[in-house]
Amino acid sequence: MLLVLEVTSHDSDTDRRDRQEKPVAYGAAGIPLYLLIDREACTVTQYGDPDPGVGYRSSRKEPFGAKLLLPEPLGIELDTEKLKQYVD
Repeated sequence: MLLVLEVTSHDSDTDRRDRQEKPVAYGAAGIPLYLLIDREACTVTQYGDPDPGVGYRSSRKEPFGAKLLLPEPLGIELDTEKLKQYVD
């Protein structure tokens, strides 16, 4: 698996589950890239450099509308402008 892409839910435990537990679990599993689309904060967080002990060693948070360069082997630019239309 190269990538996990997650969209936050509106559940009461979203902060704990989506923003805290999942980055640790996916990084510990060795998944190279985790993208978290956060509808509440209107941001996309790109986690990379997985480490079994801590989750991910690096993260980058950008607002909706930013362009993110996803590292190889994906090597694509992700334009997040259209995400703005899905915010409640």
